Amino acid sequence: MQFVAASKLKRAQDSTLASRPYSESLEEVLADLATVLGGEDHPLLARREGGTRLIVLITTDRGLAGPLNTNTIRFVAREITEHPGDLSVVTVGRKGRDAMRRARVPMAAHFAGYGDKPQFSDVLPLARLISDDYLAGTYNAVDLVFSRFVSTLVQRPSLDHLLPITPAADTAGIPGNQFLFEPNPAAVLEQLLPRYVATRLFQAVLESKASEESSRMVAMKNATENAEDLIEDYTLAYNKVRQANITREMIEIATGARVQ
Repeated sequence: MQFVAASKLKRAQDSTLASRPYSESLEEVLADLATVLGGEDHPLLARREGGTRLIVLITTDRGLAGPLNTNTIRFVAREITEHPGDLSVVTVGRKGRDAMRRARVPMAAHFAGYGDKPQFSDVLPLARLISDDYLAGTYNAVDLVFSRFVSTLVQRPSLDHLLPITPAADTAGIPGNQFLFEPNPAAVLEQLLPRYVATRLFQAVLESKASEESSRMVAMKNATENAEDLIEDYTLAYNKVRQANITREMIEIATGARVQ
């Protein structure tokens, strides 16, 4: 399992790192646009008071991945505890679903994991569900919780704000009022924003997949080393007992011969 995870990790890591620039650039562009556009241009930009918060929790379907799922579930549990209120959860992956069920957290939907080779088309149903519910006013905010891939040895639980789109914190980029929209801002955003939601979800899925394979590879390596240590300890203990039995039998034979 260690070698299988290592072979999968290279592909998952390459996919994650390759998709980051596109996702980050798209996020920056929309953040700049959000500084000059408002909820009247597109409902996905609209801010609402009160209402229900949606958390999209991404975990794995399978275990044997070290502390990856435990850390992510503890992270989202702490987030839920520290920010009480109306809340609903959409889970991706069996481990997160089972944990939310045990904690009796309201669940809006569940999606199975996307396999070893996630495709952009796989996340479209999830993106459509989130966008439609937000447009319908079901939720006032949508957040993503997943395990961000930092390195082979480091995978960090992360919370990213997805909706509504937040204006850029700095204005170092191109001011949004310098963009020319054809035919109009509403038409452009109508096409761009749904893809933005799907892109952010797909990036989170890729990050989680790379984290899963790296965590599993390290966990299986540690398990192999621990098993080898146990084998050495048990072999040494077996040899000591065996040598003690041989010595005892020899003493008994010698004693019996001397008595005769």
